[in-house]
Amino acid sequence: MSVALITGSAGLIGSEAARFFAGLGMDVVGLDNDMRRYFFGEEASTRWNRSRLERQVGNYSHHDVDIRDYPALEAIFRRYGRDISLVIHTAAQPSHDWAAREPFVDFSVNANGTLNLLEATRQHCPEAPFIFTSTNKVYGDTPNALPLEELETRWEIDPAHRYSPGIAEDMSIDQSKHSLFGASKVAADVLVQEYGRYFGMMTSCFRGGCLTGPNHSGTQLHGFLAYLMKCVMTGTPYTIFGYGGKQVRDNIHSADLIAAFYEFYQRPRSAEVYNIGGGRESNCSMLEAIAEGERITGRKLDFTYLDDNRSGDHIWYVSDLAKFKAHYPAWGISYDVPRILREMYEVNEERWAPA
Repeated sequence: MSVALITGSAGLIGSEAARFFAGLGMDVVGLDNDMRRYFFGEEASTRWNRSRLERQVGNYSHHDVDIRDYPALEAIFRRYGRDISLVIHTAAQPSHDWAAREPFVDFSVNANGTLNLLEATRQHCPEAPFIFTSTNKVYGDTPNALPLEELETRWEIDPAHRYSPGIAEDMSIDQSKHSLFGASKVAADVLVQEYGRYFGMMTSCFRGGCLTGPNHSGTQLHGFLAYLMKCVMTGTPYTIFGYGGKQVRDNIHSADLIAAFYEFYQRPRSAEVYNIGGGRESNCSMLEAIAEGERITGRKLDFTYLDDNRSGDHIWYVSDLAKFKAHYPAWGISYDVPRILREMYEVNEERWAPA
């Protein structure tokens, strides 16, 4: 028996990973207690996705477990032991703004929860590759010090700068403003690296840009493209926070991210860090995303602009994918932003019918 243990298994990335690895014939053990509902309210609950997984994926078993509860977590690891051949850790508190409301909860989920999973892996299945969904927020607001210029619909980096192809893994994560969320994810990120370096485990940090896809339970505080498209489709008022709406994000479809996980699973490495996102192939500003969403739906977005950017937010962030592509040359981006938004529209046309 080969088991893939996945945390946050009812979320966007976790559920995509569960389906993918179950499709390879692996038994998938999913851990998810719907903390997203606690963070962001009923509209962000992942119960619908959990129910669909349990109904459609025969070799999926669900555990309503909090990753902060080490005894409960350890019991599951002990049960499956060395049959666990892969650990994918996607569970997190993912919002800048929410972290400031409840710092202890944010840190205990993101940092302590990650430590619990690393230690349970070391004790019961130390040879299993450990994949962690980190974040580009580990770089804090350092990207905002790059030489940026304001164009008609977006901010853009000086084309002569060495990060013009995208921000690489050598950017400092130190002495910058991260938000409390960014700081808790830094702690988790460094722990994942350390379990690789110190204990020789096959660990990896995937520092994501905007992770997206049609199964995202997007809300105002998390899930940029999904929430934007939902607002366009339902007529829900939308708020743009600062930077003229020209802030740029690279967006990676969940399927492309899971394909990257699969490459790592096949040929794992120790203590690796990868910036992962849409890169130069899939990125947009907020204004550009709004225009594309309106074009696809034929509806206008009801939005308000507040000249007050979120603390520590990035003005321009595009991932340099060169390191991961060098290690895994068979991998590449297959979804760009228009294709992602079109799929969101088609998949959720009934679920997000206009109010």
